[in-house]
Amino acid sequence: MLIQIIVNGLTQGCIYALIALGYSMVYGSLRFINFAHGDVYMWGACFALIFARIGNIPFIAALFLTMLCTGTVGVALEFLAYRRLRNVPRVVVTASALGASIVLSNLARVLVGAETYAVPAFFETKYYNIGNVVINSMQFALLGCSLALMLILNWFITSTKYGRAIRATSENMDVTSLMGVNTNRVVSITFFVGSALAGAAGMLVAIYYDAVYSTMGYMAGMKAFTSAILGGIGSIPGAMLGSLLLGQIESFGTTYISSSMGPAISFATLIIVLLFRPTGFFGGKDASANRV
Repeated sequence: MLIQIIVNGLTQGCIYALIALGYSMVYGSLRFINFAHGDVYMWGACFALIFARIGNIPFIAALFLTMLCTGTVGVALEFLAYRRLRNVPRVVVTASALGASIVLSNLARVLVGAETYAVPAFFETKYYNIGNVVINSMQFALLGCSLALMLILNWFITSTKYGRAIRATSENMDVTSLMGVNTNRVVSITFFVGSALAGAAGMLVAIYYDAVYSTMGYMAGMKAFTSAILGGIGSIPGAMLGSLLLGQIESFGTTYISSSMGPAISFATLIIVLLFRPTGFFGGKDASANRV
């Protein structure tokens, strides 16, 4: 029973991590919260539904196409809703983000529909008994894809030219620009990568729960945002750690307290942690030490 709860929490935590990474990357570069990020996740589920209905598309190919599509949505979002607002008060950018969230949600409602749709399976779901733990093939796929994507992201940030440019931009955009780096391109890449990861999470969740609906991005986005805050907003390791921790807390809470109390447990945890550690687990007096 205990191991089953841990596995379920790890599955949920990996999903939160893929979404939370986008929040942290954008905050690390631009110092604002992209509240439309949850709706990009929702569009990942919508693209998964479209590709599943087309048929004859392998799972990995559909995942790649979904990430490409949602990454493009993220780049368009940055260009249309945020680029001209970098030097204005943050409350204006927040208003723009909330407006973009409403647009993306309603666009999905118009183009995809307002109902809850089942997702045709990309592969047959099989169940495996490992001792007292039951794990299905979709959980294996979800965990494997999530961990692989996080490892690839870590390699990209630490070992590539654009990864170094993203880290430099997060430290000081003005100085980075003076050094000859095209910061507009770097910010676009940041949005593309973060949105692609959110899209992957949307596809995996859509297949795992066999459900897609236009408002599914709100609660998932809020929980991922909570995870990013817990870990220390702007920190990639923090987003991963906070997400995995929140997944475990939610799994244990819904098992031993109430299955309907998941959101309340998540946000209560956030309040308690911030009372004692306002900057999150990877935060500190010098926030710049924990940026992307």
